[in-house]
Amino acid sequence: MDHEIAWTKGTPGGPSGGPEDVLPLLRGAVRAEPGGRLEVLVAECGMCGSGEVEFEVAKGECFCVGCCIPLGVSDGYAHPDAPYPWRLESSGVPLPPASPGPGYEPSDFPRCPTGHDVFHVALALAFASDGALRGISVGLRCPEDGALCLYVDNARVVARAA
Repeated sequence: MDHEIAWTKGTPGGPSGGPEDVLPLLRGAVRAEPGGRLEVLVAECGMCGSGEVEFEVAKGECFCVGCCIPLGVSDGYAHPDAPYPWRLESSGVPLPPASPGPGYEPSDFPRCPTGHDVFHVALALAFASDGALRGISVGLRCPEDGALCLYVDNARVVARAA
């Protein structure tokens, strides 16, 4: 698989800040259409009730460490106000496949430069003036050393039949 991510701003051996440290990385990653708006937020698990903010990431999806339920980044459930399910369409950077299958490689699991594999996740969502979701970026932050990366870079959201 040709999905490579670049890590920045890590401090090996020492955490820095908190989950919100990834928000500035995302603010410029998705562009709003004229008349639209951006929403940039740290992901929290809404399913297990723990307010968990740490996720394991694999195959283009982010799974809550507490309950193992995915955020739904690739299948249209990352945002509670989404009026329809979506699929992601890459805007330049190849997206990792959304589900395991032929061609699965262990490299599909991101790791920070020092080898950690649990992350804080943040989302940048671009909405059109009519409220429809048009684009998404996903940033990862290693809670152990503060390393950041742009995991999904300005993917176009495409509506699909439910």
